[in-house]
Amino acid sequence: MQWWKNKHNGHHSVPNLHNSSASAQDGDPDIDTMPLLAWSLKQAQSFRELQEDGKDSSFVSFMIRWQVFFYFPILLLARISWMNESFKTAYGLGAASANAALELKRKGLQYPRLEKTGIAIHHLWMAAFSCGFGQFGLAKSLGIYFTATCSCGLLLALVFGLGHNGMATYDAVSRPDFWKLQVTTTRNIIGSTFIPQAFVNWFCGGLQLQVEHHLFPMVPRHHLPKVHELVVSFCKEWDVSYHEASLWEGTKEVVSHLAKVSDEFIVEMIEEFPAM
Repeated sequence: MQWWKNKHNGHHSVPNLHNSSASAQDGDPDIDTMPLLAWSLKQAQSFRELQEDGKDSSFVSFMIRWQVFFYFPILLLARISWMNESFKTAYGLGAASANAALELKRKGLQYPRLEKTGIAIHHLWMAAFSCGFGQFGLAKSLGIYFTATCSCGLLLALVFGLGHNGMATYDAVSRPDFWKLQVTTTRNIIGSTFIPQAFVNWFCGGLQLQVEHHLFPMVPRHHLPKVHELVVSFCKEWDVSYHEASLWEGTKEVVSHLAKVSDEFIVEMIEEFPAM
């Protein structure tokens, strides 16, 4: 939890804000996904400053060109990464970032015994469950473990990603005020013809009202529908973009955005280095 709290608090402060440089950690950690995924052309080109020749490495070029096809496989592995960072943080084996390391040094774990015990129980239970409490062989046990872990990670990451991925991104110098930053970088999820709102509410667990959650993170989720009405009215009055999409349309928007960044990256690369 401590690892996630540090990361999530940073995300809430500056959603979809790019780091000031490839080596900096002053932006939104949730879109700090280079060199695997880029959410803007500037981010796609950001690793050039790390190269002596000022060009994109072959790995970066490959990943950004084909990021649309890598997006869902990466989501499948998301929970493995989250568990790894949680384990390292809880047991003092490292931190996900310099910011996280600094906070741990200053404050330490809020509930060290509880967090270590909870993580240990989780992994012991998953190991016992995956092997059928000693009845299954190694291959079947690993298959059950990774199926459960990766499918859970995919579903969670889909919900998390729909909240912000494919929405506006900003640099520190061009970002709007707090209100517009939260609203224009966030997408709410609504029901559709084939996916009723009741299912969306259950599947997203309150994160379908992500805009309101970001503006008022301390408001209990059962009050967010009331807040939603006020926020929509306020945005209309002040002409602030407020975006809602269904689960299907929102996912299409994310994929289309990744494709758009890839296309821009390829065009710019050809124009800048025509000999390639």
